[in-house]
Amino acid sequence: SFELLTFERSPYFASESRSNFPFHLPSIKQITMKLSVLALAAVIGTAAAGLPELSLQVRDGSFADLDGLDPTLKWSASTSSGDLNFEAGIEASVRPTTDIASLPRAFWGKASQDIGAWGVSAQADVSASDLKSADIEINAENSEDDISVKLLASAGAGFSVSSVEATKKFASGDATVSVNPRYDVSSGSGDVVLGYDAGETSVEVTASAEEQSVTVSRQLDDSNRIS
Repeated sequence: SFELLTFERSPYFASESRSNFPFHLPSIKQITMKLSVLALAAVIGTAAAGLPELSLQVRDGSFADLDGLDPTLKWSASTSSGDLNFEAGIEASVRPTTDIASLPRAFWGKASQDIGAWGVSAQADVSASDLKSADIEINAENSEDDISVKLLASAGAGFSVSSVEATKKFASGDATVSVNPRYDVSSGSGDVVLGYDAGETSVEVTASAEEQSVTVSRQLDDSNRIS
Protein backbone atom coordinates (compact mmCIF):
# COMPACT_ATOMS: atom_id res chain seq x y z
CA SER A 1 0.00 0.00 0.00
CA PHE A 2 1.15 3.56 -0.63
CA GLU A 3 0.47 6.71 1.39
CA LEU A 4 0.32 10.21 0.00
CA LEU A 5 3.03 12.36 1.53
CA THR A 6 2.02 15.94 2.36
CA PHE A 7 4.19 18.86 3.42
CA GLU A 8 3.26 21.48 5.97
CA ARG A 9 4.88 24.84 6.44
CA SER A 10 7.30 24.68 9.36
CA PRO A 11 10.61 26.30 10.40
CA TYR A 12 12.41 23.06 9.57
CA PHE A 13 11.27 23.03 5.96
CA ALA A 14 11.62 26.78 5.51
CA SER A 15 14.02 27.64 2.75
CA GLU A 16 16.94 29.84 3.65
CA SER A 17 16.87 31.43 0.21
CA ARG A 18 14.15 33.69 -1.15
CA SER A 19 11.57 31.40 -2.70
CA ASN A 20 7.82 31.18 -3.26
CA PHE A 21 7.78 27.60 -2.04
CA PRO A 22 6.70 27.03 1.60
CA PHE A 23 9.29 24.27 2.01
CA HIS A 24 12.78 23.35 0.82
CA LEU A 25 12.61 21.13 -2.29
CA PRO A 26 14.82 18.00 -2.08
CA SER A 27 17.54 17.67 -4.65
CA ILE A 28 17.50 15.13 -7.47
CA LYS A 29 20.22 13.17 -5.64
CA GLN A 30 18.06 12.94 -2.51
CA ILE A 31 15.02 11.82 -4.49
CA THR A 32 17.04 9.19 -6.33
CA MET A 33 18.54 7.98 -3.06
CA LYS A 34 15.13 7.63 -1.42
CA LEU A 35 13.66 5.79 -4.39
CA SER A 36 16.65 3.41 -4.43
CA VAL A 37 16.18 2.67 -0.73
CA LEU A 38 12.45 2.06 -1.14
CA ALA A 39 12.97 -0.16 -4.17
CA LEU A 40 15.64 -2.25 -2.47
CA ALA A 41 13.58 -2.52 0.71
CA ALA A 42 10.61 -3.70 -1.32
CA VAL A 43 12.64 -6.40 -3.08
CA ILE A 44 14.21 -7.58 0.16
CA GLY A 45 10.91 -7.46 2.00
CA THR A 46 9.21 -9.76 -0.49
CA ALA A 47 12.04 -12.29 -0.72
CA ALA A 48 13.48 -12.34 2.80
CA ALA A 49 12.92 -15.58 4.66
CA GLY A 50 14.35 -14.41 7.98
CA LEU A 51 14.13 -11.40 10.22
CA PRO A 52 16.45 -8.37 10.06
CA GLU A 53 19.53 -8.35 12.28
CA LEU A 54 19.71 -5.43 14.69
CA SER A 55 22.99 -4.53 16.39
CA LEU A 56 23.72 -1.77 18.88
CA GLN A 57 27.05 0.02 19.12
CA VAL A 58 28.34 2.97 21.11
CA ARG A 59 29.76 5.91 19.15
CA ASP A 60 33.01 7.62 20.14
CA GLY A 61 32.71 10.91 21.99
CA SER A 62 30.52 12.41 24.67
CA PHE A 63 26.76 12.52 24.11
CA ALA A 64 23.73 13.42 26.15
CA ASP A 65 21.03 10.84 26.90
CA LEU A 66 20.91 8.09 24.23
CA ASP A 67 22.55 10.06 21.42
CA GLY A 68 25.72 8.01 21.82
CA LEU A 69 23.99 4.80 20.77
CA ASP A 70 24.30 3.77 17.14
CA PRO A 71 21.74 1.07 16.24
CA THR A 72 22.33 -0.62 12.88
CA LEU A 73 19.94 -2.77 10.88
CA LYS A 74 21.20 -5.46 8.49
CA TRP A 75 18.74 -7.12 6.14
CA SER A 76 19.48 -9.66 3.42
CA ALA A 77 17.55 -11.87 1.03
CA SER A 78 18.33 -14.62 -1.45
CA THR A 79 16.69 -16.19 -4.47
CA SER A 80 17.65 -18.31 -7.45
CA SER A 81 16.95 -18.58 -11.15
CA GLY A 82 17.96 -21.91 -12.65
CA ASP A 83 21.57 -22.60 -11.68
CA LEU A 84 22.23 -18.97 -10.77
CA ASN A 85 21.90 -17.87 -7.14
CA PHE A 86 21.35 -14.26 -6.07
CA GLU A 87 21.81 -12.54 -2.72
CA ALA A 88 21.28 -8.89 -1.77
CA GLY A 89 21.47 -6.91 1.43
CA ILE A 90 21.40 -3.49 2.99
CA GLU A 91 22.97 -1.96 6.08
CA ALA A 92 21.23 1.08 7.50
CA SER A 93 21.16 3.21 10.60
CA VAL A 94 17.92 3.25 12.59
CA ARG A 95 18.67 6.37 14.61
CA PRO A 96 15.75 8.83 14.70
CA THR A 97 16.16 11.41 11.93
CA THR A 98 14.11 13.45 9.52
CA ASP A 99 16.70 12.91 6.77
CA ILE A 100 15.70 9.50 5.40
CA ALA A 101 18.42 9.64 2.74
CA SER A 102 21.10 9.54 5.45
CA LEU A 103 19.94 6.21 6.91
CA PRO A 104 21.34 3.72 4.33
CA ARG A 105 25.05 3.05 4.78
CA ALA A 106 25.82 0.26 2.33
CA PHE A 107 24.29 -2.04 -0.23
CA TRP A 108 25.62 -5.33 -1.54
CA GLY A 109 24.67 -7.92 -4.10
CA LYS A 110 26.12 -11.32 -4.92
CA ALA A 111 25.65 -13.79 -7.77
CA SER A 112 27.04 -17.33 -7.69
CA GLN A 113 26.96 -20.39 -9.93
CA ASP A 114 28.63 -23.78 -10.24
CA ILE A 115 30.44 -24.22 -13.56
CA GLY A 116 31.70 -27.78 -13.81
CA ALA A 117 33.91 -28.43 -10.78
CA TRP A 118 34.25 -24.70 -10.11
CA GLY A 119 32.09 -22.63 -7.81
CA VAL A 120 32.18 -19.04 -9.07
CA SER A 121 30.81 -15.97 -7.29
CA ALA A 122 30.91 -12.21 -7.82
CA GLN A 123 29.96 -9.68 -5.15
CA ALA A 124 29.57 -5.90 -5.38
CA ASP A 125 29.63 -3.62 -2.33
CA VAL A 126 28.35 -0.06 -2.68
CA SER A 127 28.72 2.67 -0.08
CA ALA A 128 25.73 4.98 0.30
CA SER A 129 28.16 7.90 0.37
CA ASP A 130 29.38 7.07 -3.15
CA LEU A 131 26.76 5.45 -5.36
CA LYS A 132 28.87 5.88 -8.49
CA SER A 133 31.46 3.24 -7.58
CA ALA A 134 31.53 -0.29 -6.18
CA ASP A 135 34.05 -2.69 -4.70
CA ILE A 136 34.07 -5.97 -6.60
CA GLU A 137 35.20 -9.38 -5.30
CA ILE A 138 35.30 -12.39 -7.63
CA ASN A 139 36.01 -15.86 -6.26
CA ALA A 140 36.45 -19.19 -8.01
CA GLU A 141 36.99 -22.41 -6.08
CA ASN A 142 37.58 -25.96 -7.21
CA SER A 143 36.95 -28.22 -4.23
CA GLU A 144 38.05 -31.35 -6.08
CA ASP A 145 41.57 -30.05 -6.74
CA ASP A 146 41.78 -27.70 -3.71
CA ILE A 147 42.41 -24.63 -5.87
CA SER A 148 40.93 -21.18 -5.30
CA VAL A 149 41.34 -17.83 -7.03
CA LYS A 150 40.31 -14.41 -5.71
CA LEU A 151 40.26 -11.10 -7.58
CA LEU A 152 39.56 -7.69 -6.05
CA ALA A 153 38.60 -4.76 -8.24
CA SER A 154 36.71 -1.49 -8.28
CA ALA A 155 34.06 -0.39 -10.75
CA GLY A 156 32.96 3.16 -11.46
CA ALA A 157 33.93 5.19 -14.47
CA GLY A 158 35.89 2.08 -15.47
CA PHE A 159 36.91 -1.35 -14.19
CA SER A 160 40.20 -1.50 -12.29
CA VAL A 161 41.76 -4.65 -10.82
CA SER A 162 43.33 -4.09 -7.39
CA SER A 163 44.79 -7.49 -6.56
CA VAL A 164 44.70 -11.13 -7.55
CA GLU A 165 45.75 -14.25 -5.70
CA ALA A 166 45.50 -18.03 -5.95
CA THR A 167 45.78 -20.82 -3.39
CA LYS A 168 46.63 -24.45 -3.98
CA LYS A 169 46.53 -27.06 -1.21
CA PHE A 170 47.79 -30.64 -1.28
CA ALA A 171 48.50 -33.39 1.21
CA SER A 172 52.03 -34.30 2.26
CA GLY A 173 51.95 -37.27 4.63
CA ASP A 174 49.81 -36.28 7.62
CA ALA A 175 50.22 -32.57 6.88
CA THR A 176 48.64 -30.10 4.47
CA VAL A 177 50.84 -27.86 2.35
CA SER A 178 49.50 -24.66 0.77
CA VAL A 179 50.97 -22.33 -1.84
CA ASN A 180 49.46 -18.84 -2.08
CA PRO A 181 50.97 -16.44 -4.66
CA ARG A 182 49.60 -12.89 -4.37
CA TYR A 183 49.98 -9.86 -6.63
CA ASP A 184 49.04 -6.26 -5.85
CA VAL A 185 48.28 -4.60 -9.18
CA SER A 186 48.20 -1.04 -7.81
CA SER A 187 51.72 -1.22 -6.34
CA GLY A 188 53.10 -3.74 -8.84
CA SER A 189 54.43 -5.94 -6.04
CA GLY A 190 53.83 -9.59 -5.23
CA ASP A 191 54.71 -12.27 -2.72
CA VAL A 192 54.17 -15.95 -1.99
CA VAL A 193 52.83 -17.46 1.23
CA LEU A 194 53.84 -21.07 1.88
CA GLY A 195 51.96 -22.94 4.59
CA TYR A 196 52.59 -26.22 6.38
CA ASP A 197 49.89 -27.48 8.74
CA ALA A 198 50.46 -30.71 10.68
CA GLY A 199 47.63 -30.23 13.14
CA GLU A 200 49.26 -29.17 16.39
CA THR A 201 52.17 -27.50 14.59
CA SER A 202 52.01 -25.12 11.64
CA VAL A 203 54.59 -23.08 9.75
CA GLU A 204 53.97 -20.09 7.48
CA VAL A 205 56.62 -18.53 5.26
CA THR A 206 55.96 -15.23 3.47
CA ALA A 207 58.52 -14.28 0.83
CA SER A 208 58.76 -11.31 -1.52
CA ALA A 209 61.57 -9.60 -3.41
CA GLU A 210 62.10 -7.21 -0.49
CA GLU A 211 61.62 -9.31 2.66
CA GLN A 212 60.91 -12.73 4.08
CA SER A 213 59.26 -13.83 7.31
CA VAL A 214 58.60 -17.13 9.08
CA THR A 215 55.88 -17.83 11.64
CA VAL A 216 55.78 -21.07 13.64
CA SER A 217 52.82 -21.85 15.87
CA ARG A 218 52.03 -24.71 18.24
CA GLN A 219 48.70 -25.79 19.69
CA LEU A 220 49.09 -26.28 23.45
CA ASP A 221 45.54 -27.35 24.26
CA ASP A 222 41.97 -26.76 23.08
CA SER A 223 42.05 -23.08 24.09
CA ASN A 224 45.68 -21.97 23.76
CA ARG A 225 48.09 -21.66 20.83
CA ILE A 226 51.49 -19.96 20.76
CA SER A 227 53.40 -18.58 17.79
